[in-house]
Amino acid sequence: MSTDSDSDATDELARDRLIDLAGEFYDQFAAGNVPAMEIPTRTKSNIVFDEDKDVWVYGDRTSTRSANNVRGAQKLLKAIYTIDFLAEQLDQDRSSTLRELYYLSESWDEERAQFSDQDESNQLVEDLEIVSEVTREDFHMRPEESGATIMGPLYLREQTRRGEREIHCQEDVGEGGYQIPNNPDTIEFLDHDADFVLCVETGGMRDRLVENGFDEKYSVIVVHLKGQPARATRRITRRLNDELGLPVVVFCDGDPWSYRIYASVAYGSIKSAHLSEYLATPTAKYIGIQPEDIVAYDLPTDPLSDSDINALESELDDPRFQDDYWAEQIELQLEIGKKAEQQALASRGLDFVTDTYLPERLTEMGVI
Repeated sequence: MSTDSDSDATDELARDRLIDLAGEFYDQFAAGNVPAMEIPTRTKSNIVFDEDKDVWVYGDRTSTRSANNVRGAQKLLKAIYTIDFLAEQLDQDRSSTLRELYYLSESWDEERAQFSDQDESNQLVEDLEIVSEVTREDFHMRPEESGATIMGPLYLREQTRRGEREIHCQEDVGEGGYQIPNNPDTIEFLDHDADFVLCVETGGMRDRLVENGFDEKYSVIVVHLKGQPARATRRITRRLNDELGLPVVVFCDGDPWSYRIYASVAYGSIKSAHLSEYLATPTAKYIGIQPEDIVAYDLPTDPLSDSDINALESELDDPRFQDDYWAEQIELQLEIGKKAEQQALASRGLDFVTDTYLPERLTEMGVI
């Protein structure tokens, strides 16, 4: 957990890295060179799967943001204005959202430094993360609220602007659970009585598990992914696994996009490849819905769309799915041409998922 002194040191490091980066531009200019910033090429062709660490990382190819043309000069101008804003934000111990940065740029006195859309400002913040080796959380930049939560036998202390507070993530929270903060590294784990972590894709299934007391009966920390998980959600999952030694399982819908949600938790995503070792949990296991479950339980289904089929075929070549289990499941799904949601298990009764499906699967996997 970050104490006040740790937080101050982190803020100072982040600010120094940003100022050093701006200083490099100045030194290049003063030496008569065209200012430039080199970053890893952020394309799919430059993403490689590190088999030793089981995560996505950037390859060796780089690209240069150079002021040798108008477009490149404008990119560096925007970088300088953004660095200035972030440094001042750190000085004032303030924070802002990625969306606010985009709108705030419209007030900058140099029109050519303003962003044309939020994708542009988001990408620049990611560039600064990569070059400075400091996360956007340490810049005090937040995404829009993800609303992801945890519920389970976990006792923690969090640092807030109003001081520290201690929370038990069952006894001190409502049915909605404990909301994961933007920067989970401000949390200290004090104690727990958990046996494993269950990451759940959908809010409906998360609510079913809590209503049925699954977290209490099986001593499990339920993490609501809320679809494609935010960085904070993946970070706290990684910390629960690393620091508390808790196995992690991921419970998703039975479709190719949900398999990628699992893969982003376990192995990282292409978009955040520079942070994979910080966010990914390579030992995380997939618990369902499996294509074989669709057949075995005769679940209500929807037909695979063309985009679903293309995605599944792509996953057959995806390094994250290169084992016999995934090859068998994906090929079966292509054969039956169907997909199913987690809530489809309710066709066998509201308690089936907590009384039968999950206990059986978790026992098979050696988790319980």
